[in-house]
Amino acid sequence: MAFSILLKEKSFIFYVTLISFAMLLCYSGASAEDLFQGSSLTKALSCFDNKLIYVGCDEVYRLNPSGNINIPSEATDIFCNGPCLAETQVMLNCINNMLSNFLFYNKASVDQIRYVLNAGCSYSTQRGNFNLGEYAGEEINNGHKLSHFMRLYLFIAMAVVVYLM
Repeated sequence: MAFSILLKEKSFIFYVTLISFAMLLCYSGASAEDLFQGSSLTKALSCFDNKLIYVGCDEVYRLNPSGNINIPSEATDIFCNGPCLAETQVMLNCINNMLSNFLFYNKASVDQIRYVLNAGCSYSTQRGNFNLGEYAGEEINNGHKLSHFMRLYLFIAMAVVVYLM
């Protein structure tokens, strides 16, 4: 009898967890694929630690997870004609290969960063302008991100489901 009560209790917890998980998916607006991209995100962020990508570019001109490109206009020739532009493109390729819909902390996409680099290094009136906000205006990607609380809740719910199985 104690075993059947324990079994019913575990079934109840399982179904509550399953329903909570389904509600979380519906509430967050995220697909199941979005929820399980943690390892891809980690791999994409590891590109920034790859010592083989940035070897010739001065650290102050390197792209970082913030998405900001801090190149003063007087350093445009150094950045665009030296190793920095090519190494930054390799960095963007690395990120894109690990996670195709990667968003920097400023919510810029890889394609938006590429556009800014191409415009900033072009021989047009935009040469030397690496300010993402001026190119994107208000169009910086507003892709949905789960809050830390929702991610924690999802992790706990999944852990309970795995434990109960």
